[in-house]
Amino acid sequence: MTELFFLVEEAPEGGWTARALGESIFTEGENLDDLKASIKEAVELHFDEADRPRILRLHIVKNELITL
Repeated sequence: MTELFFLVEEAPEGGWTARALGESIFTEGENLDDLKASIKEAVELHFDEADRPRILRLHIVKNELITL
């Protein structure tokens, strides 16, 4: 595996969450910089170095409401 995708969403209680697609990795952070560091750490712990993906792709979903 050379690439791993994460679904990144704002958490209802504040901060951000990230869930890997196809792997059992879930992490969170107070802001996007913290979250990115948490994702890297979680991937390093989840995979052996030889099997670790080299690219982490984040799909960031942000919900906004517009009222009329």
